[in-house]
Amino acid sequence: MKKLILDDVSVECLVESAGKSFHPEFLFPDFDSSKISEHEHWLLPRFIDHNSGRLLMSIHTYIIRTPDYICLVDTCVGNCKQRPSTPAWNDRRGPWLQNLKSLGIAPEDVDYVVCTHLHVDHVGWNTVFHNGVWVPTFPKARYLFHRIEYEFWQANSSLEPGARSGANDECFADSITPVVEAGQAVLVEGDHIIDRRLCFEASPGHTPGHICLSLQSGGKDIAFTGDLMHHPVQVACPDWNSRFCVDPELARDSRYAYLHDCAEKEKLVLAAHFASPTLGKVVPERKGFRFAAVDE
Repeated sequence: MKKLILDDVSVECLVESAGKSFHPEFLFPDFDSSKISEHEHWLLPRFIDHNSGRLLMSIHTYIIRTPDYICLVDTCVGNCKQRPSTPAWNDRRGPWLQNLKSLGIAPEDVDYVVCTHLHVDHVGWNTVFHNGVWVPTFPKARYLFHRIEYEFWQANSSLEPGARSGANDECFADSITPVVEAGQAVLVEGDHIIDRRLCFEASPGHTPGHICLSLQSGGKDIAFTGDLMHHPVQVACPDWNSRFCVDPELARDSRYAYLHDCAEKEKLVLAAHFASPTLGKVVPERKGFRFAAVDE
């Protein structure tokens, strides 16, 4: 994604990893191959690999720069984290932090870190391993967590491993708790307002406290949708939940409502896992919607 400039605000996408990911029948319990065929004119080859049929996806962070602050939205998987349930993420070593610095942003320059939810692939760079302990990566930042989301995963982390919800491994212990102990976590409500430009929008279902972000600048409305949708096929098939949704029915309700809002208001959409070019719009097609990349 190219840098998006909206008056005195810019948005960039910092990719940690991208490429062929899940087979759709694994990610979506309600998968129907006929739906892929129906929408292949815009899904292939940009969003689904033609040869393997695997979904093309990305794990990335959005960087919002305003004259007043720098805000990071979601912090990917991170380095050196023990993630045995996902071998590709286990003890990974990647250049995400160096790439952030190459964009002219040092860790101490970051003012806000917003996690749309507290799944393992959205919190990893919250912390780094230093002198034998996990410490906040961004020493001057306020980390904004939806209170409901934090309380759910805090309770979940205290359960026996076999009783826990989701495949979050130990990410609460190594990526959330150190931030809280450092006094940098701020628990907020689902309608939290950062400033006149940027605010939270509650979108529960994927997780209990999942939020989207709305950024308004330069006459544009940008929606950071987190995991409300994992892949553009869900724009056309909003009844498809991912296998990682905690409350499937509520996730569907949130997705339908948000898609209609994005289409009606012609919002620019930035999702957490859409492959490059990432930026696009929800546009009407037939009796539903499709995702239109901004270069179309």
